[in-house]
Amino acid sequence: MTEEVKWAHPGALGLAGFGFNTILLQIHNIGLITNVEPLLYGFFWGGMAQVIAGIIDGRRGDTFGLTAFTSYGMFWIGLSFMFLMEWLGIVELSGPGLAWVCILWGVFTAYMTVGAFKISKVHVLVFSTLTLLFWLLAAVFFGSLSPKVAGVEGLICGGAAVYGSAAVLLNAMYGRWVLPIGLLSK
Repeated sequence: MTEEVKWAHPGALGLAGFGFNTILLQIHNIGLITNVEPLLYGFFWGGMAQVIAGIIDGRRGDTFGLTAFTSYGMFWIGLSFMFLMEWLGIVELSGPGLAWVCILWGVFTAYMTVGAFKISKVHVLVFSTLTLLFWLLAAVFFGSLSPKVAGVEGLICGGAAVYGSAAVLLNAMYGRWVLPIGLLSK
């Protein structure tokens, strides 16, 4: 008789990787740090950890989790790689080019937000604030908005993801919702 392997819920890992890395980058956007740590760290916790979480969600049959974690993990890896290539003098990034990248990620995140309405209020908050963050960052890269504005809004997004991570983890550990996330009916 073969015993079926039970996969752990990867939401705690994926939301932590996304949330903490988002907060770190927004601290940079606000101007509290000027170094490159947020993007270098984006390769690993923001990037690889989310890709791993996405693959686990896919194995568990969760199309939304697979798409979200894998996509945003690759976003962090791609963003970090773009800036690494610029720092190494291999490419020159342009404000309008980065703005259009943010616009397209904003479109993707907008339809992911619609899907989040089938999960929880915390998911809706994370995805709706992330949609707004991408559009604000597009305005920053077009030169029409201070990065501090996007940074403050991004702290809300990252904080919501960190809260979601803590809620998923604590629920798994205690077998009940210690931190509520406002589950929505499917």
